[in-house]
Amino acid sequence: MARLSKSKSERVSREEPADGFWHRPVLMNLASDLLFVLGGAMLAWAAVMAVQRLPFFPLRQVVVATPVEQTNHGQIEHAARIVLSGNFFTVNLESVRNAFEKLPWVRRAEVRRRWPDGLELALEEHVAVARWQRAESEHQLVNSHGEVFAATAANEQALPNFSGPEGSAATILAHYREFEQALSPVGRRAVTVVLTARQAWELKLDDGVVVQLGRDQNKHPLAERLERLAAHYPAVREKVRTAAGVIDMRYPNGFALRAGRKT
Repeated sequence: MARLSKSKSERVSREEPADGFWHRPVLMNLASDLLFVLGGAMLAWAAVMAVQRLPFFPLRQVVVATPVEQTNHGQIEHAARIVLSGNFFTVNLESVRNAFEKLPWVRRAEVRRRWPDGLELALEEHVAVARWQRAESEHQLVNSHGEVFAATAANEQALPNFSGPEGSAATILAHYREFEQALSPVGRRAVTVVLTARQAWELKLDDGVVVQLGRDQNKHPLAERLERLAAHYPAVREKVRTAAGVIDMRYPNGFALRAGRKT
């Protein structure tokens, strides 16, 4: 009886593998389909890589799709010769974009492929609105977005001067526009705008007069001081005979006049 029961258990154990992977057609079909898809993808990738390595589809031209005023075509050609490598399919557009954005007057560049042998380049140039003056920097300008960039402008002498802590150019530009609006009724404009480390404002007007505005405060905002300055400026200018006179607007309800100082 013991021998008979042992043979039965052996038959049961031998029949168990019938439920394994190789006896499940659904799983086998799924696995074969997956292998077929992976194999096709690898073949397609290999074919694409092989086509890219062939000496076909060379880059022959860079088309500038936007008008440029400050960036000359010589600079564009020089940058293109340095950075362009590969063919129509393999050229790295991100590297090309970065190379063009390093040009002095280029604020932003967009590059895309232009079939069959070129690239299309769109450039946004800086629009200089002021000179940025810091002791350790030269030939830096402020663009219309309040960003500082390094370049030399042909009309640099006609631009106002901005000076302030690092990262304050956008704030100074915003206040400069407010100063322009406030001073326009008296026919004056600021040629120098200074923001000190203590956040105090000082202007030098186009007639040489220096205006000390002080810090912007909730109780005594800059707008109120500018309005007072514009209202009394014609009479004040008659008293400030020297071109380097100083008008101190830091008082809450008035102002003070001082003799000119050396600048």
